[in-house]
Amino acid sequence: MKQRAERNRTLTLSPDEEAQLMSQLCRLETSANVTDITDRIFCQDLMEAIPLMPEHFADLLVIDPPYNLQRQFGEMKTARRSDDDYLDYVMRWLPGVVRWLKADGSIYICCDWGSSSVIYKAMKRCGITIRNRITWQREKGRGAKDNWKNGMEDIWYGVANPKKFYFNVDAVKQKRRVIAPYRTSDGAPKDWEDSADGKFRLTCPSNFWDDLSVPYWSMPENTDHPTQKPEKLLAKLILASCPEGGLVADPFLGSGTTAVTACKLGRHYTGIELNPEYACWTEKRIALAKTDNRIQGFADGVFWERNSGK
Repeated sequence: MKQRAERNRTLTLSPDEEAQLMSQLCRLETSANVTDITDRIFCQDLMEAIPLMPEHFADLLVIDPPYNLQRQFGEMKTARRSDDDYLDYVMRWLPGVVRWLKADGSIYICCDWGSSSVIYKAMKRCGITIRNRITWQREKGRGAKDNWKNGMEDIWYGVANPKKFYFNVDAVKQKRRVIAPYRTSDGAPKDWEDSADGKFRLTCPSNFWDDLSVPYWSMPENTDHPTQKPEKLLAKLILASCPEGGLVADPFLGSGTTAVTACKLGRHYTGIELNPEYACWTEKRIALAKTDNRIQGFADGVFWERNSGK
């Protein structure tokens, strides 16, 4: 086990914990029904699991596949491919995963600038109606000497049925500090409120998100996963597009942020992850979420600006 600084809050597993969690990991062996998969994590290859999963069970799909980059995920290494080869890779699993969606379900797929056009094309081929592209700001990352630093990622948002889908904008309002507050003719605040913390306005979210912090060593949600998404990001997707008590599915679960956040927000979850160590991290995070459902940056039913102290 890695030696951590005293203030480092990155999730760790003792040897005994890891052995116990490894023994509890499950996999699909035969065709499953919805009850079989609800609130469960499966440690196995996605292509092996797809034909065993039921159809039309998910209110929301959140997909964070390996980007078209050279990366190391535990013992697995990915390589950069041509756009055509990456599209072929996505189309090997996306049609099967899309069949998990309910008729009124929603889907979000994460990507970077290099794979964004491929993901758009793949979603179109699978019959998904694309409604928007979210761009979110990564406030950390390495600089580049001969190029612009990559500080953004994309998330494509689509629905199975453009005439019937769930979207709750009131659940994802943002609380933003007002720099130049306007007042009515009688001096009352106009579209903002004055509080002990300052002057704030509650606003509808746009498709550009600049209020997210990528998990780091002092955050209790942090793990050693190389591409972990923030719980706050997943909370936006889940609250907007999955009703309370609904089910969120993630076929590339990683360290479990989708399942953990769904659990914290009163939604059911299911996920598939190939790496046993990552699956163990997920199970421990879910156990912790059942006693502490706080999400950094989300408090009092609203999303706060980055570094607001919430």
